[in-house]
Amino acid sequence: MKKIYCISGLGADERAFSKLNIKGFELKVIRWLMPIKDETLPEYASRMRQDIDDDNPILMGLSFGGMLCTEIAKQVPVKKIIIISSIKTSKELPFWMKAVAKLRLNKVIPMQSTKLTQPIQNKVLGVVSADEKKLVASLRSAADLKYTNWAVNQAINWKNKWQHPAIFHIHGDKDNMFPIKYLKADFTIKNGGHFMIMNKAAEVSNCINNILMQ
Repeated sequence: MKKIYCISGLGADERAFSKLNIKGFELKVIRWLMPIKDETLPEYASRMRQDIDDDNPILMGLSFGGMLCTEIAKQVPVKKIIIISSIKTSKELPFWMKAVAKLRLNKVIPMQSTKLTQPIQNKVLGVVSADEKKLVASLRSAADLKYTNWAVNQAINWKNKWQHPAIFHIHGDKDNMFPIKYLKADFTIKNGGHFMIMNKAAEVSNCINNILMQ
């Protein structure tokens, strides 16, 4: 069976793709690695791509994972890139992320989640149900702070201007992390938030299956 190599969002794991229903393809999730001291995103992408066994693969990235797919595609030929709740270039970064990066607030404000910040984080993610909140809480507890700090810094300081010629963008019109007004998507999910890969999995799956037939 053909494979789609999947990279989840910041701190997430293979559960992020568990509700997708993709016809005729195996979803192979590339697990996050711990960053090396002072490692750049291209250097990190070079290590992550070692888990890709196929020539000219299809990559699929969620949120920060979408950025990483683009970085991998700069290094090896890929057939298609599918990004979900993500961005294609640094121009699509929202203003607030650019401001945080410029002021280096991520270096000052602790990235560790607390009971006070969790409701805000849930709202940004678009988490609604009790099950979703439980899953996100589980992901938070498993996330390594060293990795989180590194990944946040890489995301908000991403300088990419290049787009793969076969990149397909699926986005929700209610995404609070990457507001749709800053970007152009190929497929827009109505009322889809940043967590729509879980709570609107059927609609996201339909978009992916459509892309795979192209």
